Amino acid sequence: MVQIIDQLVNSMSIQTNPDKAKKTAPPQPEAPLRRRMGVAERERQILDGSIQFFAQHGFGGQLRDLAKSIGVTHALLYHYFPTKQALVDRVYLEVFEGRWRNEWDALLDDPDLSVEDKLTAFYLEYVNITLSREFTRILVFSGLTDHTITDRFFAMLRARLFPRLIRETRRLRGVFSRAKSTEREMELLMGLHGGFFYISMRRWIYGQDVYGETVHEDYDEALVRDRVRSYLQASRELLKAPAASTRKSTAK
Repeated sequence: MVQIIDQLVNSMSIQTNPDKAKKTAPPQPEAPLRRRMGVAERERQILDGSIQFFAQHGFGGQLRDLAKSIGVTHALLYHYFPTKQALVDRVYLEVFEGRWRNEWDALLDDPDLSVEDKLTAFYLEYVNITLSREFTRILVFSGLTDHTITDRFFAMLRARLFPRLIRETRRLRGVFSRAKSTEREMELLMGLHGGFFYISMRRWIYGQDVYGETVHEDYDEALVRDRVRSYLQASRELLKAPAASTRKSTAK
């Protein structure tokens, strides 16, 4: 009997630490491999991150800080944009010229629409689409530093927008002169155009509204039309059509 028990004991495996055998850790899943971005996708990542960085911090920040905020190395940033100015130029094209719509030129040139309807339709889209947080803050930061972006943007407005608005205002008042706009005409127009930009300043710079505590997320057609009508009404006295007798004598 003793021999049988001894054989049973000797045939069993001895566990020196039974708890360890019970608590065997499950295999850990392998860390997912980071997806390698293509050239266009990586450039898009850097550009979008740069727009947000400049809108938040202006143009005085270091490119090292910019690269860190995007999640890329300093060397990789320079691979895509060799200089800071090259990056700023790309941001300008994306945020400013890139948001200008060719349809707006056609809208303002449409002879079948009234001047009031043209200006209202244009500024309704201009305020709600173009004057974003990034647009407004980057333009202000540029105006406070080297003016690189502000100079380029206003040059585009002087070439592409302001002459059309002056032409349409004159047409409404029966003045068909192609002479260069006067200082008074331009200042009156800046009251309209600058007033719309001030809407975005209230949103994205001051974080304030005029009517109440909640800042407008968009600007509706009635509010845009009120401003356009005020501008056109003020143009009545500034741009008086020449009298019929004067036009006849001039024709002779």
